[in-house]
Amino acid sequence: MRQPFDQLLARELVGAGIYAVGGRVRDEVLAELGRPPEAQPAPDLDYLVTGLALDDIIGRLAPLGRAEFVGTAFGVIKFTRDATTIDLALPRREWSTGTHHRDFKVESSPDIPVEEDLARRDFRINMMARDVRTGALLDPFGGRQDLQQGRLDIHHVDSFVEDPLRILRGAQLAARFKLTPTGTTLEAMRRASPLVSTVAAERIAFELAKLLERAEAPSIGFELLREVGALAVVLPEIAEGWGVDQNQYHAHTVYYHSLYTTDAAPRDLVIRLAALLHDVGKPRTKDGPHFYRHEAVGADMARAALERLRFSNDVVERVCRLVAQHMYSAVDELTDAAIRRFIRRVGKPNIEDLFRLRHADVAATGLAPRDVSQNERFEARVRAELGGPHALSVNDLAIGGEEIIAIMQELGLVGTEFRGDARVGAALQLCLERVTDQPRCNEPDALRDIVREHFAGSQLRETKKE
Repeated sequence: MRQPFDQLLARELVGAGIYAVGGRVRDEVLAELGRPPEAQPAPDLDYLVTGLALDDIIGRLAPLGRAEFVGTAFGVIKFTRDATTIDLALPRREWSTGTHHRDFKVESSPDIPVEEDLARRDFRINMMARDVRTGALLDPFGGRQDLQQGRLDIHHVDSFVEDPLRILRGAQLAARFKLTPTGTTLEAMRRASPLVSTVAAERIAFELAKLLERAEAPSIGFELLREVGALAVVLPEIAEGWGVDQNQYHAHTVYYHSLYTTDAAPRDLVIRLAALLHDVGKPRTKDGPHFYRHEAVGADMARAALERLRFSNDVVERVCRLVAQHMYSAVDELTDAAIRRFIRRVGKPNIEDLFRLRHADVAATGLAPRDVSQNERFEARVRAELGGPHALSVNDLAIGGEEIIAIMQELGLVGTEFRGDARVGAALQLCLERVTDQPRCNEPDALRDIVREHFAGSQLRETKKE
């Protein structure tokens, strides 16, 4: 597929060879083979340029946008035009300078053959390039045939030793495109798996996010990681579930149930991480057929794993909240006040995500479909409360912190200079607790009376202590 940048580069870089490379070319070949495209944004636009020095490329493109070196040693230019940024690189060659996987030297030059640059890449399916002028596919290592035959293969047996992150990349590619690794690839992955511990956590998290967000069945990738020994390095918490049987409500072990729950969850990073980790506490809490408080233990384990992998604080907090709350009761006997407490405990922004996690959890039991009408009734009650007039947070109360402070001043507890402390928040929480049980109390005078009674009682207790 021709891109606007293809035409621009072909016009401005006269005398140069210009080749599209990377995921775009792979996806174009998949489309030619009749494979449906991924439901995701278009891949980044990456180009190789031959026959033209970096300074010449910069000089020709600078008048048309912003062109700047970002990796002079590697021959990389970022070119931005109309709010879109592309990468242009000179062909590179690499060679080992030692026994460690980081011991290598890189040389970039406009005179290096494109085939030599392609040969240093991770998998054959990514060792393709397309001439932007002619549209011809350059495929010296059989990447198109690998895609056609659903195969994931490497060109160099030391590929994963050179960069162990490629094991993670292989897992997400295998899952996203339903590719089966060759025996050579599997053996090379096994040899290099211990080296995954040397890879920066952020790089691992990036590949895991791709696996979870882009693959229809992430279980394919996680199974590959387990098979080659990398899962125990990356997420040993998940590996703990291998072979751990469950009770009569599950047909699968903890490990496989976690994977199948992840497959059943929507392609959202937070929900799929929560699905993967929701039962991570079970192996450590197993007591016969029971797993008492596994959700609480699991939330702590999930936090440790996600923080170790340097996921963002927001992702960590949201995932851990879902893991901690996934065992909620949905019985019909719950009172309306209990429903409101559930909403407060989970947090309004997390309610629908928690419901989606429950749906995936149920779907992954491996048993005949069970009656979900009780869950449906519970969800309907929760949504009705969310759309109703009742206070579900301190922000919904008929009074706020200023009124609490005014009452404290009225009672002589603080001076006029007082601006608030933990007592204000505690009083608001008390009000919220009261209106959760008695929604009619959520009006200013009633809440002020509750606050006065609270502080009067506190004063009396302090006097008795003295």
